[in-house]
Amino acid sequence: MSSMDDPAPSTPSLPVGAAAWPPVAVPGRPRPYEDGPSSEQHHLASASEGEEVLTSLREQILRYVVMPSEEASVAVTLWVAATHLQTAWQHAPRLAVVGPAKRCGKSRLLDVITESVHDPLITVNASAAAVFRSITDTPPTLLVDEADTLFGSAKVAEKNEEMRGLLNAGHQRNRPTLRVSGPNHEVSKFPTFAMAALAGIGDLPDTIMDRSVVIRMRRRMPGEKVAEFRTFRDTPPLHALRERLATWLGPLHASAMELTPAMPVEDRAADTWQPLVSVADLAGGMWPSLARNACRVMAKHEAEQDQDRSSLGIRLLADVRRAFASEGNPPALRTSRLLDILNQDAETPWPEYTANGLTPRGLQILLNEYGISSAPKRFHGNVQARGYTRRHFADAWARYCPEHAPEAATGD
Repeated sequence: MSSMDDPAPSTPSLPVGAAAWPPVAVPGRPRPYEDGPSSEQHHLASASEGEEVLTSLREQILRYVVMPSEEASVAVTLWVAATHLQTAWQHAPRLAVVGPAKRCGKSRLLDVITESVHDPLITVNASAAAVFRSITDTPPTLLVDEADTLFGSAKVAEKNEEMRGLLNAGHQRNRPTLRVSGPNHEVSKFPTFAMAALAGIGDLPDTIMDRSVVIRMRRRMPGEKVAEFRTFRDTPPLHALRERLATWLGPLHASAMELTPAMPVEDRAADTWQPLVSVADLAGGMWPSLARNACRVMAKHEAEQDQDRSSLGIRLLADVRRAFASEGNPPALRTSRLLDILNQDAETPWPEYTANGLTPRGLQILLNEYGISSAPKRFHGNVQARGYTRRHFADAWARYCPEHAPEAATGD
């Protein structure tokens, strides 16, 4: 149990030693703060409201969604709050809500987010042109459900390259897109800066994931229960929280622009998480500590994921080389035959890569990073099928998993 002599919890980025507000009258002493609260006392009163509204928002999120971790619930709460100060930030972090399969709670989380962020703009099947023309100097919050339909395969992703470019550019200020418009064909600049949440099955493109706070959702266990979400019944409390967030954060816009919070990570991860940590510092209480812990834990996990993906790609290159060798190093292998060889080797990760082992799509996604793709080929018996040519692997094999020449025998 804390005593009156315990030190007050520190709040990074906020003034140290500021007096509490409201003032407490002390018998025998002049009435304090006759002229009302100073700016510091108003700031601390706002921080108290901030701590309360963030806690309430987090409780609402957990009411409807089973989050994968405590850190994830903290991150989503702070991301939602940060949308109400978008014009104060240098970077607009993306929120990537991803899961390995359907029914992991991705869309439900996006439902809750939609009702609490600043000026939500749902972009189902919207073109890139429609989206960037909707972004103004006071940007909306972009919300994209079923993002896997935009980027789920190499062919589909190629058609949506403009959308990917928009999402990448909009992560940082002063990255407008240029378009020729009007009867005089004049070049016009359109802003792209806006925070965005994207939900989908499987990871999003690497360039988007790298700019995102990543929430990796999971299916609920049998004993995990959440409340049903009904629009007419459940959105009013979320809208009330939206109003409280705007009321709390609106007067703190100038303060937010001046914040340089101490970050537990560096480089792009720091750019992405800084708005969330700044909101936590404005709120005070337990939130600065929760925010930095979430940042540290989640950024580390994503860095390890990146490393694992890189290692997995190199492992695949080596295993493909062994597959070609087992077939006598033919000029090409059918995709189906290559997958049969990979999935039959119990000593590799491929039989358990998915429920069906490594699939043609999974193989293509892993090899895309190395510039290797399948193509229609003619095989024995004049059969046409998709396959991979050995020469297309030669460069990647030489760079990432070169074969070591056997050492020459030496005499005594």
